[in-house]
Amino acid sequence: MSARTRTFTWDDPLAMARAIEALSGLERMRQVIAGTLPPPPIAKLMDIRMVEASEGRVVFEATPSEFHYNPIGVVHGGFAATILDSAMGCAVHTMLPARVGYTTLELKVNFVRAVTLATGPVRAIGTVIHGGRTTALAEGRLESADGTLLAHATTTCLILR
Repeated sequence: MSARTRTFTWDDPLAMARAIEALSGLERMRQVIAGTLPPPPIAKLMDIRMVEASEGRVVFEATPSEFHYNPIGVVHGGFAATILDSAMGCAVHTMLPARVGYTTLELKVNFVRAVTLATGPVRAIGTVIHGGRTTALAEGRLESADGTLLAHATTTCLILR
């Protein structure tokens, strides 16, 4: 066995939250994509990036790496759960005004195919299917570059007014 090393940096998430509280959710997402705002620490840790945001829809991309692997030789299911939770939650956030937040109440993921290094780049598409005053529902698809479904998820988010 040979050891690997990975180093990354991130910005203070609490300072960032205070600095951008006057932005709507969609404005925040678009500024992260544009590079005006830094991505959150989890995105840096997992090496995922938001590439599209519109009202009720967000897309993340990533390329599975060795550091995503579990001991049985495939990418850990937590990778799919994390990127899908991020895409669905951010999709909900795009529909919220400034000073209104959300949190995941429930997350369900169905793993359809194993993800490995050979899978190559993946896309997580999060779409809001219901946006209410106190809760929102969203669904997510994790797809390979050719559109093959790798995982499907749903979430319920609590709206924090």
